[in-house]
Amino acid sequence: MRDDDRERRRGLILGVLAYASWGVVPLFWRQLRAIDAVEILAHRAVWGLVAFAALTLGTGQAAAVAVAVRQPRTLAILLGSGLLLAANWGLFIWATLSGHLVQASLGYFINPLVSVALGVGFLGERLSRRMQAAIALAAIGVTWLSVASGGLPWIALTLALTFGVYGLIRKVIAVPALVGSTIETAVMAPFGVAYLAVLAARGDGALGHVDARTHGLLVATGVVTALPLAWFTAAARRLPLSTVGLLQYLAPTGQLITALAVFGETLPRERLIAFGFIWAALAVFTVE
Repeated sequence: MRDDDRERRRGLILGVLAYASWGVVPLFWRQLRAIDAVEILAHRAVWGLVAFAALTLGTGQAAAVAVAVRQPRTLAILLGSGLLLAANWGLFIWATLSGHLVQASLGYFINPLVSVALGVGFLGERLSRRMQAAIALAAIGVTWLSVASGGLPWIALTLALTFGVYGLIRKVIAVPALVGSTIETAVMAPFGVAYLAVLAARGDGALGHVDARTHGLLVATGVVTALPLAWFTAAARRLPLSTVGLLQYLAPTGQLITALAVFGETLPRERLIAFGFIWAALAVFTVE
């Protein structure tokens, strides 16, 4: 086997691992359902920083982090992207724990199309007729769901928009993925530490009040956060962009299957019709 073929195969395995893990991660968050979503988010920020710092040191990118934090503009932009990511993480955890995983998965199905629209609006990218049709189909699906259910699918739209804008910011700032993620979690971590300290001072919170298994799961939130990203960045270097684009649908597909088969959520007719439009849009998007 040629070296190029070997690298592509390794990239494909790593890409599948990354997106599949994001697809089944609700199973992990459900193990922490006795803990408030904001507290879980605080732990994720703190332990995520530990994990990202270890990865940064292990891959020899600590110097790149030091260079980035000395640039005020870069630091300010990563502060904004970190806040967007925290909002996205927190809402997804809450949706998972509160029985809204189906709608959350819809958000990540919509996300690629939101990213295309943002590229047109902010980067001056041009849309082909097929891409215009894809976005129109997605808009019809969201509109149908809004009318049929009597309100906007705000969880799906917020997840899609926050992650779409986050991706836009990370696209325009010239910072490697791991370096940026390390700085973003470093921005979040002080807020997480402060929140956990307030809970501890009040005698609340999970630390010191739960069993060893739950403590271990809280620490593992850092690994759950950082490891899939490491797999993704390694895959992205080895695979064509078109392959990465197709793999990204593994995550919301896994989330939808988990919601229906494991968590007992339902897919009423109005949601199924909306998903049909979204999936049709994604089919057009994939062909293009």
